[in-house]
Amino acid sequence: MDRVIFALNQALASELVCVLRYKRHCHSAQGLNAQAAAAEFLQHAGEEEHHANLIAARITQLRREPDFNPDTLTGGSHSRYDSSAEFEEMIREDLVSERVATASYTEIITWLGDGDPTTRRTLEEILALEEEHAEDMLNLLDQSEVEPVEVTRSNALNGFVTKRQKDSVLEEIPISVESGWTEIARHQVKPLRT
Repeated sequence: MDRVIFALNQALASELVCVLRYKRHCHSAQGLNAQAAAAEFLQHAGEEEHHANLIAARITQLRREPDFNPDTLTGGSHSRYDSSAEFEEMIREDLVSERVATASYTEIITWLGDGDPTTRRTLEEILALEEEHAEDMLNLLDQSEVEPVEVTRSNALNGFVTKRQKDSVLEEIPISVESGWTEIARHQVKPLRT
């Protein structure tokens, strides 16, 4: 049970950092298509906050305390806060963070298996939206006329390709609950061990 709570608190921290990052990008976006992107960023911030609420509620259902301590958020988060000034870089950072979230949730869901079906279903619901967010960021990149990237394993891990493209080059994501720190998309994904 402690490992489940640890994983959920990391997911909670990740979602809260994503809320902050999307809100910053919403209010900082400038340039071609920035207005449309700002609306997308704001929508994603609201959805990430909803994810955080789902996770916090699940932790409470398991009779534990969700960790909302601002001092520990970035240390426990799978994604990072970004302060990019360039519009396209904001979108790329959001795309990377969505791919990190997708990889993290996939790992946790696989690890949970049938051991905690309620938590697994909650995370599967969140995972589906994280995949949609990544597609949204790819669409924003397309609209900003950023050069397309080659579909390679490295680019798939870095989140610069669509889910369909990623699935064609990635049979597996090299993370494991037991493996410790794993580098994915320039971010450290923390292990599920306490």
